[in-house]
Amino acid sequence: MKTVIRKSLIALSALPLCMNSCRQSDVLERQIDELYDRMPQQERIAQLRSMYMDVLFDAQGKLDTVQCRKLIPYGIGHFSQFALQQPRDPNDLRDMVAQIQDWLMNNTPNGIPALFHEEVLSGINTLGATVYPQQIGQAGSFNPQLAELKTRQTGMLMRKMGGILALSPMIDVCRTPSFNRLEESYGEDGYLSAVMGVAFVRGLQQGDLKKGVGACTKHYLGYGGGGDAPEKELMEEILLPHETAIRIAGSRTVMPGYHAVHGVNCVANGEILNDILRGYVGFDGMVVSDYTAIGQIPGVRGSAAKAAEAINNGNDVDFPEGSDYRNLQEALDKGLAKPEAFERAVKDVLRQKFRSGLFDENPYLYSSEKIILDTPEERRAAYDIASQSAVLLENNGVLPLKDVKNVLVTGPNANSIWAMCGDYTYPAMSYFWKRVEDIADQDQPHIVKLLEGLNNRKPYGMNIMYSRGCDWTEELETKYREDGDERAWDWYILHRMVQSGEVADKNEALRMARQADVIIAAMGENVMLCGENRDRMGLRLPGKQEQYVEELIKTGKPVVLIMFGGRAQVVSGLAERCAAVIQAWYPGEEGGHAVADILYGNISPSAKLSVSYPNAEIYEPICYNRSTTQDPRVQWPFGYGLSYTTFQYADLKVSDALTTDESLTVSFTVKNTGSATADEVSKTVQVKLYTEQFGYYSNEGKRQWNIIPGKYLVKVGSSSMDIRLQENVTLGGMQVCKPIRDFYFSESSVVE
Repeated sequence: MKTVIRKSLIALSALPLCMNSCRQSDVLERQIDELYDRMPQQERIAQLRSMYMDVLFDAQGKLDTVQCRKLIPYGIGHFSQFALQQPRDPNDLRDMVAQIQDWLMNNTPNGIPALFHEEVLSGINTLGATVYPQQIGQAGSFNPQLAELKTRQTGMLMRKMGGILALSPMIDVCRTPSFNRLEESYGEDGYLSAVMGVAFVRGLQQGDLKKGVGACTKHYLGYGGGGDAPEKELMEEILLPHETAIRIAGSRTVMPGYHAVHGVNCVANGEILNDILRGYVGFDGMVVSDYTAIGQIPGVRGSAAKAAEAINNGNDVDFPEGSDYRNLQEALDKGLAKPEAFERAVKDVLRQKFRSGLFDENPYLYSSEKIILDTPEERRAAYDIASQSAVLLENNGVLPLKDVKNVLVTGPNANSIWAMCGDYTYPAMSYFWKRVEDIADQDQPHIVKLLEGLNNRKPYGMNIMYSRGCDWTEELETKYREDGDERAWDWYILHRMVQSGEVADKNEALRMARQADVIIAAMGENVMLCGENRDRMGLRLPGKQEQYVEELIKTGKPVVLIMFGGRAQVVSGLAERCAAVIQAWYPGEEGGHAVADILYGNISPSAKLSVSYPNAEIYEPICYNRSTTQDPRVQWPFGYGLSYTTFQYADLKVSDALTTDESLTVSFTVKNTGSATADEVSKTVQVKLYTEQFGYYSNEGKRQWNIIPGKYLVKVGSSSMDIRLQENVTLGGMQVCKPIRDFYFSESSVVE
């Protein structure tokens, strides 16, 4: 009886909350409708366009009101990459944003402020901001708490600078090893990408768009391998990160990809934007184009027609400058653009602005306090993420380096910031897009190179020698392709090689190698060999790096191969003859210290691969979950990663459940059986699995989620191919069908 009473009380107490939420939604929609009705048509169209703010300022950073009256008399919806355009102090950026917002609020028909957006994949893309590790490495930490901490730090700073919207996270489920933007993703697994993506959004938005910075999940749907997957895979796995970011974390902005799904470009794909996103997922936010994507719609002639194609099929905003949406009135007059689609788009933008607090009394959360970037707390977070991102792939006992006298550090990534900074960091974007050739020397923020980290952390009595030995590449390896942002379709941008400023003297390095006890060879990619629109000729180590490592091995000294970059480097046939192999990815500004601490044994490596690591060059999607046996093209499987210790898994217990039950419980013990301290120690792990996680998607006239009775196998593993424990679980009862999942993630806890 008491249980029934408690349930009744819960239901009754929730009712006013639901009614209050519904009333708030009704009030918001009424405000949006009233504002829309007051707006002249030019002001409505302006809300769907963007621009770069620098054209509105003079050389002294003062707002040019003449330019404002000329260029934005009816306002503007958005400002693109406001923090990246010039190297500026964050306090000056804040003041510039304030000037524009004040002008908009006092000099346009309805005084509508703008949404200022920036990229924050690995920290704010602005001079001096913390450079965190790239996403592909952070995914290997399997640590959503750190992912949330990173973006909480990012969001707090960006909001103080006037930023309202972030064009991040990238949560594409990337299954093609050669994909040039794989580094921005969380890898090949939909569940891991969803967990990390939800953490990213939660940290950034802080639970309130009026307090934090709005997230934008991209690149919807299936960019990087998966867009043309069978419907079941598409809906269960590829959609999952976007679905959870929206339904669990409250993300309100989505960016379609440059690619096509079922033969239709995503930015004009009504199936994925209207039917799946707004229909199935229930998304009620804002859809924004990737930069220049609308102009790339194939088979449609004329800017007005392309604008109509995008807006009719669900895209709301034209980034970065509204080049096609400037012709929306023509598209409406000719009957190309649907009036109801146009109204939806404008109201979606207004809704985002209301939710972000731009119509509140204090819309910007400006603070008079001085904004300080790259604080000790942020650097610590960058270090913690980096130390949990590097994956130990091979080790014959040479690591950790103990009682070693002479160490040679060599290779093109041994003494370079480009071993640390992935694409969409401020240094990388400045070098690639702005052609700032001396960006590596600016030291804002200070980026710890591997050589510096090794010297800073080295044990007493160790002698570290350095010689570059070889370059990244001797010839241009970047392919030219008209793909992605058309601003990159520039011969000069893509036909560059990074200059190190050092002489690569192989003979000198080999002489030193013969004097060394251990050789650390830092190899891999750089900003011009991996990133958006940067494809290489192949996936083995660039240039003559592999031949150089071969010569180092021939000295007879143990070689520790450390690979930096944004995707797997095929090293089959080479890795087996190295004493140790580490995949360090792009580990950010504290990467030099983090990798050094792993090499010296100050910390034990704990990261696991978030992708299947190939032993051959693969240019098609692969994924560990397609077979219970390892793909022969894979050298190290998803979830693989060595430690300096060993672990024992035991005592798996799984409870049965009914299909109508909410959850069931799994427990097992993990014991550190080695001599080194590591993250996993002797603990009992308890996992709450929701019965919905045993379900599957189907579409037989309508989309639904199905949970059916039967026997299921629960597996516990150290990697996808190293299953330590397994046990059957029985779901009893009748089949349950739901329109969409309510529970997505298991919940784990550690019992002492």
